[in-house]
Amino acid sequence: LPVFYANTVLLNVSNLPFRLQKLKEMFISKFGSAPKFYARAPGRVNLIGEHIDYCGYAVLPMAIEQDILIAVEPVQTQVVQLANTNSSYLDFSTSVNNIQINKTKPQWHNYFLCGLKGIQEHFGLNNPTGMNCLLDGTIPPSSGLSSSSALVCCAGLVTLRANGKTLSKVELAEICTKSERYIGTEGGGMDQSISFLAEEGTAKLIEFSPLRATDVRLPSGATFVIANSCVEMNKAATSHYNIRVMECRLATKLLSKSKGLEWRKMLRLHDVQTKLGVSLEEMLTIVEEVLHPEPYSAEEICRCLGISLEELRSQILSQNMQDVSTFKLYQRAKHVYSEAARVLEFQKICSEAPANALQLLGELMKQSHISCREMYECSCPELDRLVDICLQFGAIGSRLTGAGWGGCTVSMVPTDKLNTFLKNVKKAYYQTDGQRLAVENNSLFATKPGRGALVFVEA
Repeated sequence: LPVFYANTVLLNVSNLPFRLQKLKEMFISKFGSAPKFYARAPGRVNLIGEHIDYCGYAVLPMAIEQDILIAVEPVQTQVVQLANTNSSYLDFSTSVNNIQINKTKPQWHNYFLCGLKGIQEHFGLNNPTGMNCLLDGTIPPSSGLSSSSALVCCAGLVTLRANGKTLSKVELAEICTKSERYIGTEGGGMDQSISFLAEEGTAKLIEFSPLRATDVRLPSGATFVIANSCVEMNKAATSHYNIRVMECRLATKLLSKSKGLEWRKMLRLHDVQTKLGVSLEEMLTIVEEVLHPEPYSAEEICRCLGISLEELRSQILSQNMQDVSTFKLYQRAKHVYSEAARVLEFQKICSEAPANALQLLGELMKQSHISCREMYECSCPELDRLVDICLQFGAIGSRLTGAGWGGCTVSMVPTDKLNTFLKNVKKAYYQTDGQRLAVENNSLFATKPGRGALVFVEA
């Protein structure tokens, strides 16, 4: 597997790209010396496959142009100094031997510390290198485009390089997936995997256990457009996301118990399908047979599993789930198994490229949004309205992307109708609201598959 020293891009010092040159000048002004290298990690848009990576199922994202870029100077003192080109993000410094990550306040520097700590622990670094770092980000925050994971990944890459270590892209993705959980988000690995494994010109089918990525060539004749609802949602700052993770885990255990499996060892809905050796369609039938649509109380879950409330709370529910009183297991399992099937169908259509491929893909995207809205309940009125507007003005398919509860939609638009589409959506959604108008320039844009994380060094 390629290691990251093989992914170092040499740049002529006299011809640095404008953004890097500007970052270098700000770094010198801030720290009094020049950076030794730069690291970049992209954001991503998930085309289909929402909330199923942490259940063990394949997803289908692509990297986008927007990214996190960090200028770095390793230093002799064992201190990390962090600064941001955006003055609303305050400077931060800490000893590299005493990394403290505050889960109660998901501030920007804590995501950097996740990546830093992940690499330190993987290599058992007793005397890690100190660093001066200046960060510049172009991914809209809390928009569902993975700004936080891109920061974790970029920080991991920075720490790797500064300490003279190498890892494969797959190893880096797996370490950054685990280390982001220091902030309290029970993510599944899609965001970190595409950030490292992305290649220009192709989306990726990302599969897990073991982690692997397969090229997915998107059909010609259509362009993917990202539209920000301008409703911010931070996964680490709310409980919505982690509750869904727990509901899927509980559904896994009830389905396993009903089929005579070792339910205590089962954590993911994918594990149930694998153990039973059945299709996704058959799993949907089993969900109908075993789970009821009414919410489950904690007491009912205990009766189904034959355990005490104390055991449920201490052995299964995470610490921040102790006060949740009801769980929707039927709806969450139905979404996961049907969405997993849509991902595989999406890949199949892209591979076979039938004459009506765009219409088929668009229909899958629409079905995905309906399931996210009704079964997973991770949409919001603004996202639903934005999806409707995009479909009204010519999108073949449109859906929320990312965790939901705010953030962005992704729409598939005929390329020959792109300019008209952008104009109409801008007028219908953004220019009717003064607050949205203020950010519209960064809120609606066409995108194509971008490249994964890189290190830049001046030649």
